[in-house]
Amino acid sequence: MVAAGESMIVFDLACDNSHPFEGWFGSASDFALQAEAGRIACPVCGSVKVARQLSAPYVNTRSGGKPGDESQMVPVANAAQELKKKFIEHVLSNTEDVGNRFPEEARRIFYKESPERAIRGTASGREVGELKEEGIDVMAIPGALALPEKLH
Repeated sequence: MVAAGESMIVFDLACDNSHPFEGWFGSASDFALQAEAGRIACPVCGSVKVARQLSAPYVNTRSGGKPGDESQMVPVANAAQELKKKFIEHVLSNTEDVGNRFPEEARRIFYKESPERAIRGTASGREVGELKEEGIDVMAIPGALALPEKLH
């Protein structure tokens, strides 16, 4: 977690299935520690075998800005956090939590053995891959899908 006012580094990442995505970290060593612990998962397939990709270390998008001027990074980080919060709120409000029965229930819905509805739950990276191989459209969302204020 990066505190307000601290800089963040954005890495281009890809899983072992070649799905590209971004990751925001406090430092390169934060990335390395999280990757080694299997705490970074692909948002497409759930794989935790993730590697950094080649990327530009800095892109100046502000006119007159100077490399190393990180004054715009906190607002971008705050906007990203707000967007993530809204996404999680939407998912929590518009889906049924089926817990660890997710793979089973997703199959039942896909094969029309259960009523069609939006569900959420937990599944391993392997289970997500198996569902996708069957043609079942699922999206892995790494980390706990709950907002702290929703837990009370």
